[in-house]
Amino acid sequence: MQEIRCPRCGEVFQVDETGYAAIVKQVRDKEFEKEILSREKALLNEKQTAVEMAVTRTEAEKDRIIAQLRAQLEKEAAEKQMEIIRLKNEIQLAKSNTELLIKDAVQEKDTAIMELKNKIQLDNSQWELKEKSINQQHADEIRRKEEEITYYKDFKARQSTKMIGESLEQHCETEFNKLRATAFPNAYFEKDNDVKTGTKGDYIYREKSEDGVEFISIMFEMKNEMDTTASKHKNEDFFKKLDKDRTEKGCEYAVLVSMLESDNEYYNTGIVDVSYRYPKMYVVRPQFFIPIITLLRNAAQGSLKYRRELELVKNQNIDITHFEEDMNDFKEKFSRNFRLASDKFRTAIDEIDKTIDHLQKTKAALLSSENNLRLANNKAEDLTIKRLTRNNPTMAAKFAELEKDK
Repeated sequence: MQEIRCPRCGEVFQVDETGYAAIVKQVRDKEFEKEILSREKALLNEKQTAVEMAVTRTEAEKDRIIAQLRAQLEKEAAEKQMEIIRLKNEIQLAKSNTELLIKDAVQEKDTAIMELKNKIQLDNSQWELKEKSINQQHADEIRRKEEEITYYKDFKARQSTKMIGESLEQHCETEFNKLRATAFPNAYFEKDNDVKTGTKGDYIYREKSEDGVEFISIMFEMKNEMDTTASKHKNEDFFKKLDKDRTEKGCEYAVLVSMLESDNEYYNTGIVDVSYRYPKMYVVRPQFFIPIITLLRNAAQGSLKYRRELELVKNQNIDITHFEEDMNDFKEKFSRNFRLASDKFRTAIDEIDKTIDHLQKTKAALLSSENNLRLANNKAEDLTIKRLTRNNPTMAAKFAELEKDK
């Protein structure tokens, strides 16, 4: 049971659980509905107020934004107007500058064209003079070659085959001697007259540095023949012999100075390298005799430092070889002397052994003599007068007389 007090009279009365629950529900639903209505009205008022305030704010913000945008548009319009004016001024200035530049460029172009015309005219004149000079040089060179060919043909016609070969050698020697004092002061260039190996070349060229190191050596062979010679030789026919001569005479390079195969363009081009056949071998025409020496000499001078070092190593090896030779000679002589001394020593030992054996025999003989002497001494010591006179009456009488005299 639940007690309920009346708010008006204050009377207390009791109701059961069901009735109490119904009263509470009734009161609660009524109060809740009243609260809802009150809240709903308040919300409507707040909403109305908010809407009115929002509208008021929106209108004010809109006016402010419109005024701000209008001011910004006016500012941008003024700035654009100023930019337009600036650009117009720049365009005008650029136009003026461009006109000036174009005018200057046209003037420079006209000046450059005039200079080029003058230069072309001058170059044409120079080229004409140069062409005339070159043509004249070529004409002179052709004339000299023709004169040289004519000279050699006439020279060949007047000489035998042996004389032709000798004249080529003489030509090369003369060309070298012209430059020997100035270009080759330390060079050796002489005919190869050494036939110890059964063959020889024509000339040997050797050159040493100031400190005596040989840095280049060349074996030369000169070959020529008359145009009318029946059996025509080729340059290749002499490669093997030239390489053999170079090797036997200890030369580094081999050069064939040849007038053979005069129509062969391969050998007429200048200095021909035939190292594909034999190492460090060249074939030249007589006019390239001095150039091939100069070329090989200049190349060899670049390796002079390494040749000095190689020479030093060779000298050291020679010293070591001599040291080994001296050591071996000393060993051989010492061995011989030791062998002789050993034989003498052995002979002396044998003689000493023989002497010792002889001394041993002498010692034995002496020992035997000593024993006999000892025995003799013992016997002499045992010898007395009584013994001497024991069986000798005469001697006994004599000793008796001596005793009486004393």
